[in-house]
Amino acid sequence: MSLFDSLRDLLPGASRPKRRAPVATKPKPLLPPPEAITIDHAGVPLIVMFERSAKARRVSLRVDQRNGRVRLVAPPRMARETALGFAHAQAAWIHGRTLRQSPPVPFTDGAVIPLFGAPHVVRHRPDRRGTVWLEDGALHVAGRAEHLPRRLHDWLANELRARVSTLAHAKAATIDRKVTRITVRDTATQWGSCARAGGLSFSTRLAFAPPEIVDYVVAHEVAHLAHANHGPQFWALTAKLMDGDVAACRAWLRRNGERLMRLG
Repeated sequence: MSLFDSLRDLLPGASRPKRRAPVATKPKPLLPPPEAITIDHAGVPLIVMFERSAKARRVSLRVDQRNGRVRLVAPPRMARETALGFAHAQAAWIHGRTLRQSPPVPFTDGAVIPLFGAPHVVRHRPDRRGTVWLEDGALHVAGRAEHLPRRLHDWLANELRARVSTLAHAKAATIDRKVTRITVRDTATQWGSCARAGGLSFSTRLAFAPPEIVDYVVAHEVAHLAHANHGPQFWALTAKLMDGDVAACRAWLRRNGERLMRLG
């Protein structure tokens, strides 16, 4: 109770206002878990994950960039037969996407991964403790084998953070803008993003991309500090802020983006 409420209660004839009853909200419908279904294409069985999404307004096919699975996403109330019929009609597309999938490359001893575009062999060093270092074109990872993926991922994230931070602050200074924060996350849908307050975020997967691609993504996000859209002025500024060619870098990401997502 506030002091105002206490004084008001002392006045003759004063009455306390009635509190409004909380408005009941409808509980969100429970969605069934994803279900593996089989689509036949010319005698070849294709596995598709069928799932419902409250955000979906129509049925669609999507590819999970991390594991290569094809997802059939439908609105909650769409008839199951309608959704499956769409998938059967797109069997040729599903088959083509399955054939084009890049094989996963886990972080294990002997794996070859690109570090800013240059291939490096991963070497497990159980005789050493708690660190990752570069030596003779190899990435050496100390410690126990089960800790190798996490340690290498963390090291790559730190290497990327240092590189994009230098690039971002330098590019922002040329257009009299300020970067307030740099974040590096293992995202699967965006290479980078820009917040209104000046924070920039980048995908850790860029640690595998060549330097000119990293430079393009940083220029792209810094340009958003001045233009919160993808209009002509935005693209002109992006081109001005980078050393390479915008179209070539975008084409490279379209061709190789899925492969980067399958590393680690």
